[in-house]
Amino acid sequence: MKSALDFKETARNNGQVDRAIESASRSVEGLCRRRFYPQTTTRHFDWPNEQAARSYRLWLDPNGVITVTSLTSGGVLLDPADYNLRRSDNLDEPPYTRIEIDLSTDASFSVGATFQRSIAVTGLFGYRNDETTLGTVIEDLDAAETGVDVDAATSAAVGVGSVLRVDAERMIVTARTQLSTGQTLQTPMTAQNNNETVAVTDGTQYAVGEVITLDTERMLIVDIAGNSLLVKRAWDGSTLAAHTGSTIYAPRTLTVTRGALGTTPASHTPAATVHRWDPPGLVHQLTVAEALNDLLQNASGYARVVGSGENEREMSGRGLRDIRSRTFAAHGRVRMEAV
Repeated sequence: MKSALDFKETARNNGQVDRAIESASRSVEGLCRRRFYPQTTTRHFDWPNEQAARSYRLWLDPNGVITVTSLTSGGVLLDPADYNLRRSDNLDEPPYTRIEIDLSTDASFSVGATFQRSIAVTGLFGYRNDETTLGTVIEDLDAAETGVDVDAATSAAVGVGSVLRVDAERMIVTARTQLSTGQTLQTPMTAQNNNETVAVTDGTQYAVGEVITLDTERMLIVDIAGNSLLVKRAWDGSTLAAHTGSTIYAPRTLTVTRGALGTTPASHTPAATVHRWDPPGLVHQLTVAEALNDLLQNASGYARVVGSGENEREMSGRGLRDIRSRTFAAHGRVRMEAV
């Protein structure tokens, strides 16, 4: 978001971007009628219910499930071998939209003291659980800490709102702060855009895409050759300046929400691998597009219009309408499934 608009790193602008992303995320969920992020939880269903489904079939409706760890019906725990996870198009991949008793077994859904919330499904709910392996944490982490120091590969690949997993715990990034890389500038730099090489002592400790800070100027690393970082100067709305022997900082301390999405805060050792949950590509693109549109509309006082008089209408761009349509076609939930 900030790269697209070249927003300066200030609390005010960060707050604007955060609000736009939050609003856009909920808008995309509403459009597609589903939540995409994975959440470990228990959800309850009536049995029998009003779906008029076959007696061996439980429709999950908007509660798409990725994996099931336990299924209880009428207070009776069912063996995983006694039921199957299915979806409407019969693809054997999440999100699964129904649970069916295996008709070759003697198992069945049953009623407890009441039909209300008679079935309890515990598992990982959501659209899918696609992850990218990034880097590692670089410190001992207890279960209460909310500041997580990470390596360059992780710093370059996460932002506010990223959902991370370390071991079995999920964390949501809420802010990033600067951490010294332990290195200093080896060759002076002038205040000129064509002076694009940052000489460091160990180039392997940096990553392409990471933003570094020298004094008050931020620079984007676009390539690395040995111990030379090729950068784009005056990044993130900062000011071009000269530097000599400056300490190099990078946003490698992540402020996170611990034990997110149904997981439990835990201790982690240095070098524990960091994984990032990734939404579907179109969903990610649409969320960014909606957030950008919201920020631009705010900046113009919602005066971005075309036409005049009775023909005047809000202008948001044909491309935005197109990506909304493509996202819903690929990932939208069309209707309640009750047969």
